[in-house]
Amino acid sequence: LIIMVQLRSIIKPADNCGAKRVQVVHIYKGHFHKKATIGDIVLAVVKDAIPNGMVKKKEKVKMVIVRTKKEFGREDGSYIRFSDNAGVVIDSQNNPRGTRIFGPIAREIKDLGFNKIASMAQEVY
Repeated sequence: LIIMVQLRSIIKPADNCGAKRVQVVHIYKGHFHKKATIGDIVLAVVKDAIPNGMVKKKEKVKMVIVRTKKEFGREDGSYIRFSDNAGVVIDSQNNPRGTRIFGPIAREIKDLGFNKIASMAQEVY
């Protein structure tokens, strides 16, 4: 059973902010939303972090989901899916806190206005 990112999902940060694993605790999307997909903003708690990173263990961070295992339908009728669930830690102005982004990201991220993240990514699918 492949599910989208939901509450308590453990996801991997796709940037170099210093977190290794984060757990989703809230999804910023309308009323009573249980699932987050590509482009949604979530609140997450850092479960593991490297010692001298930007974020510390137990810190609450906002993330934008950039990859999901669950396939995502596009306007043209095609679907896209990735091998893992991943997000990028963002600040209050929706800019990434890290300086590099690892792995591919979906094109929808750029369409939703996260241009900084899209330009830093290695490849945009």
